[in-house]
Amino acid sequence: MPWKETNVLDQRNEFIFKVFQKRASFRSLCVEYGISAKTGYKWLNRFLEDGAEGLEDRSRRPHGHSNQLDETTICRLIRFKRAHPSWGPKKIVDLYARQYGNAPSRVSVNRVLDKAGLVKRQKRRRVNSSNQRIINRVESNAPNDVWTVDFKGWWYTQDYRRCEPLTVRDDFSRYVLAAVPLESSRAERVRKVFEKLFITYGMPHVIRSDNGVPFASARSVFGLTKLSAWMVALGIRLDRIRPGCPYENGGHERMHRDIRNEVQGVAQGDLKHHEALLEVWRQEFNNERPHEALNMKTPAEVYKKSSRKYNGTPDKIDYPGNFLERKVNATGKIRIHNQVIFITTSLSGWTVGLEPNSPDEMDVHFANLNIGNINLENCAFAPHPIAAQ
Repeated sequence: MPWKETNVLDQRNEFIFKVFQKRASFRSLCVEYGISAKTGYKWLNRFLEDGAEGLEDRSRRPHGHSNQLDETTICRLIRFKRAHPSWGPKKIVDLYARQYGNAPSRVSVNRVLDKAGLVKRQKRRRVNSSNQRIINRVESNAPNDVWTVDFKGWWYTQDYRRCEPLTVRDDFSRYVLAAVPLESSRAERVRKVFEKLFITYGMPHVIRSDNGVPFASARSVFGLTKLSAWMVALGIRLDRIRPGCPYENGGHERMHRDIRNEVQGVAQGDLKHHEALLEVWRQEFNNERPHEALNMKTPAEVYKKSSRKYNGTPDKIDYPGNFLERKVNATGKIRIHNQVIFITTSLSGWTVGLEPNSPDEMDVHFANLNIGNINLENCAFAPHPIAAQ
């Protein structure tokens, strides 16, 4: 039988004490303590080598391993992880292999990153959209300086179809450019509305919106979406209010209150009927209703079309001659120096300009926005802190 479970260390000491007293043969002592002769000699030799400390249990961990990572490899792995905080071990292994050839196993990489405190176990949090706002808080001194846009809260028609008016307004003249009921807020549908507005009225200098889709995204570089990226490509600057602060777009919200009281509460029929009623309301608001802020003029008496003509979506964006140009593919990536680097899917199909600023770094531009920096050594893109553009 093996050592008794209680007070094993004391039994080993007693065993060694009796061996040196030679009160019985070595093998009989082994039988008395329920151990084999091999085990008895093992503890005797450990006592002779290390004294009483040799009788304590030793760690079963191997002293070394043939695949143990060296310091250089560990430093590289940590550097890659810090350059790509959201990447898991599998992607880090792939990047390491492309840079240096043979890579450690995914298990080894995960162990290294975990011990370095670079593995997050908590639930992934949504990025705070307040850190992704483009701010162009300009004062409206003339028509088309700033257009404001938002969705009026939706309601159901009599045939149970969703009516969610998209409203666009000139901030200076209060002129309502659009009040169009949509069944969804998909970017493609909203873009068609804006294309019609640009053809009819020209283009504004700034478009102000909240931080919701399809105008902004909390998970994209600079909060860009496919819709807002298209506006930037047209040369329109973006301005976003602070989350939870609708009063920053107060004039637009007051107009929504008028729609709620004068249209939503009285509209009957299907979606087509609601659309017609909203257009009647828009014409009255623009042409008949005077505003104190306009010295009792109507919005139509103050508003003038923009001199910035809409010539359709540009085929490409022009960058300075010293820039490298790369097209963003459908998965949001570009290729440079045989490396594939993720930027954002919001810019898929558009060309970005890469401005070299050091042998290993490039600034990334999209139209008039300097959106981030590429580190060629780490193959990593990092967005710049957002400032007024």
